[in-house]
Amino acid sequence: MKNRYWILCFCLLIGAVLSAQKEITLEEIWGGAFRTEGLDVLRSMNDGQHYTVLNTDREQRISSIDKFEYRTQQQVATLLQTDPDKGIPFFTSYSFSEDESKVLLATEVEAIFRRSRLGIYYIYDFKTSEIVKISEAKIQEPTLSPTGDKVAYVFENNLYVLDLQHSDRMQITTDGRRNAIINGVTDWVYEEEFSFVRAFDWNASGDKIAFMRFDESGVPEFSMDVYGGELYPDQSVFKYPKAGEDNAEVSLFIHDLNGGQTAEVDLGKPYYIPRMEWMQHPDHLSVQSLNRHQDHLVLHKVNAKTMEVSVLLEERDAAYVDITDNLTFLPDDRFIWTSEKDGYNHIYLHKANGEQQYQLTSGPWEVTSYYGYDAKRKRIFYQSSEQGSILRDVYSVSDKGKGKQRLTAGQGTNRASFSADFSYFINTFSNVNTPPVYTLHKASDGEQVTELKNNQALAEKLKGYELAQKEFSTLTINGNELNMWMIKPVDFDPSKKYPLFMFQYSGPGSQQVANSWFGSNDYWHQMLASKGYIIACVDGRGTGLKGRDFKKVTQKELGKYEVEDQISAAQELSKLPYIDEDRTGIWGWSYGGFMSSNCILKGNEVFEMAIAVAPVTSWRFYDTIYTERYMQTPQENPSGYDDNSPIFFADQLKGKYLLVHGSADDNVHVQNTMRMIEALVQANKPFDWAIYPDKNHGIYGGNTRLHLFNKMTNFVLENL
Repeated sequence: MKNRYWILCFCLLIGAVLSAQKEITLEEIWGGAFRTEGLDVLRSMNDGQHYTVLNTDREQRISSIDKFEYRTQQQVATLLQTDPDKGIPFFTSYSFSEDESKVLLATEVEAIFRRSRLGIYYIYDFKTSEIVKISEAKIQEPTLSPTGDKVAYVFENNLYVLDLQHSDRMQITTDGRRNAIINGVTDWVYEEEFSFVRAFDWNASGDKIAFMRFDESGVPEFSMDVYGGELYPDQSVFKYPKAGEDNAEVSLFIHDLNGGQTAEVDLGKPYYIPRMEWMQHPDHLSVQSLNRHQDHLVLHKVNAKTMEVSVLLEERDAAYVDITDNLTFLPDDRFIWTSEKDGYNHIYLHKANGEQQYQLTSGPWEVTSYYGYDAKRKRIFYQSSEQGSILRDVYSVSDKGKGKQRLTAGQGTNRASFSADFSYFINTFSNVNTPPVYTLHKASDGEQVTELKNNQALAEKLKGYELAQKEFSTLTINGNELNMWMIKPVDFDPSKKYPLFMFQYSGPGSQQVANSWFGSNDYWHQMLASKGYIIACVDGRGTGLKGRDFKKVTQKELGKYEVEDQISAAQELSKLPYIDEDRTGIWGWSYGGFMSSNCILKGNEVFEMAIAVAPVTSWRFYDTIYTERYMQTPQENPSGYDDNSPIFFADQLKGKYLLVHGSADDNVHVQNTMRMIEALVQANKPFDWAIYPDKNHGIYGGNTRLHLFNKMTNFVLENL
């Protein structure tokens, strides 16, 4: 009897503790209540012992560049501060000249697309205290020459150079024209899929500029209505090459500032030029070219004096070759290269003539980031998944592939930012139980010098909330061991039955199952778990960090194997005694929306509900570079496009389906959702949908995210 009394007391105590904990609300998630603190964006100074940080007070319109010492973390100087009397404006970003004698300041910056910006820019000279406004008009991508005496930039699709010593402005190109010819910056599809905007580069001596020219006159136009607040809507019209359509014709030029001549580089009419970079030798330019299928990459060397072009290396792959920013030329023009050619992404050192010298890393794991080369100690620094595919650690290895050192210890996700001379690095660590912690380490052995910042206040705050553990495991599906996480309600009772709500993205090379701190979706999942749902995420075939073959198995069949794995995973999880197999839902955004749409259609006996946000519904509607990398063209692979398009399976809908899109999505066009809606209407299938006016692929701004997640939450509660 006494034991039963104590058991009752214990249960009452646990119940009281649980009832005292608060449920997370959407207002808190999207109001910033759980935002983590981070380090201000810092730039290491040339001496490797100091760094600078931008501090801004937007209300007072004051900004400053403050200098700190790595070792002591003490501020040692303010290098520059807003001072209207001296003509120094309020600025929102900055970059130093190579010798740190000048600084480029950005003001009045406005976004064009995902990465491109327009702004008013100034250059401040620390030696003379003079400030120069580069242009009265808004310009793109201003970049100081290595010698610091000139700045190149793009204005209205033409390339210009301003001589800071003589105030001379030279117009390098004259044929730039909107929606026709672009010089020095990329077109929409290069910006989005090759992840760069500035398409010009200074050589080491500052007397030559290599630049790309895009002739997009033959690329079909895409238009979006922008509703705004006026009586009549506007239209945004831009060139967007959909799969199988014409891309811009790209060409490469070198301009010699001494002679004033511009010469075209003969690369044999490459289809894509995804990267270019001057080598250490001021007359040698490296250029990467790709064929349309993106399965054959060539690294060229261009002699800018003779215009002779030679080949340093070639990469071929049965599927596609990834483009990275890892190419690094050492002082003697040997170079670092990363490749999947042995089945996993690893680091290679090549001689200056392109011949492979050493494979620096190897094993059944992936190099996930390349950080750089310490020429003094002859060591390479990188991040990898060697400790497990859901983990990240920082390592160093010699330039002969010897003496590998693990420089981080915490089990979770470690990311490094190195000082210029590789004497220190700042490590950002987090895992599923630890919000980001920032620590300073010696690069030689990883020894921690000091803790810079943590998010302990957030961790303490979250103790007052009902948070369940995110449990990591694996699930054997279709002959593969897939990574998975699961969140169960805090008061989970294995004798009860719970609805299952699955989340995924599933795009090629992506990863959602990683041991790192929460994102906004995690808080929403926690909120749903507190309402009695089990949330699960499975990274199926086609996702990353498990080798080339696992990632590239989906080639020419996007949406086939990934969907099979999600359906099979749902079936396998439904066998668990505490899962209600008649209440299974799935959701995703973008590629994840494409997946969730296919899952409720092809898996209509498995899924009772799905939410698709900004989904691709036919790869025929998406851009050339991304889509053809994985699918080739629709003309070559029509069945791959149509057999996995949810539009063609609308008549198979049985469950509850919510379709959401932003009307101004320049990436995944709202056309995808409109065509899906039409297919569902003609199949006479009931469904729910929402269009957010003038919102892009992120569907945010004001209360938009709060409204969207309120809608999604209600849809889950009412239909699962």
